[in-house]
Amino acid sequence: MKVYSVTDPAFGPYGKVLEGYDTAALRMAMNRIPLPESGTTYRPGIESLEACPIFEELENRAYGGMPIQLGMCWGRNTKLNCLEYHRDSEVNLGATDFILLLAKADQIENGLLDTAKVKAFRVPGGVPVEVYATTLHYAPCQVPEEDGFRVAVALPKGTNTEKPAFEPRCAEDTWMTAKNKWLLAHPDSKEARRGCHIGLAGENIDISK
Repeated sequence: MKVYSVTDPAFGPYGKVLEGYDTAALRMAMNRIPLPESGTTYRPGIESLEACPIFEELENRAYGGMPIQLGMCWGRNTKLNCLEYHRDSEVNLGATDFILLLAKADQIENGLLDTAKVKAFRVPGGVPVEVYATTLHYAPCQVPEEDGFRVAVALPKGTNTEKPAFEPRCAEDTWMTAKNKWLLAHPDSKEARRGCHIGLAGENIDISK
């Protein structure tokens, strides 16, 4: 599949590059966290990252003063597996280059999204990007020349923590897997085997191929 840059106009419907941020201290803090031997890890909030000066800047500038959390997704991955969305934008920043596999929420039809509609975007290391609330995304993918990835993830505080308890009243309610997180799983993914909503049809994209 074609891999676009986030500086390409094709990225416009999915998000935008954020300007005026000093990312050096955050990248150093991210690189101190070792990569897992395999797979990916995610933590919603990491104290060493939130101690970096950029945390307050993101809270005030990117989120307009709303309380946020700054965590990280890191590891080794080349597959789509799932797509998720939140009710708010997400800000991503890589210690090195990485690839996002993205689609649009309005492409979901009857609870399913055709993976042929997914596009790939390469994000340069140290460049913060906003991924809009209407954009479906999931774990980043490493670029071929890297052994893995480390991507900081800024979100409204509480996102991706324990799922709220309520009685589902529509189909979308059953897609929720955590607080402020709705997920569509590919049938081949471990998330599908755990009982998450199977909402992706077509190829489970693997950028290594």
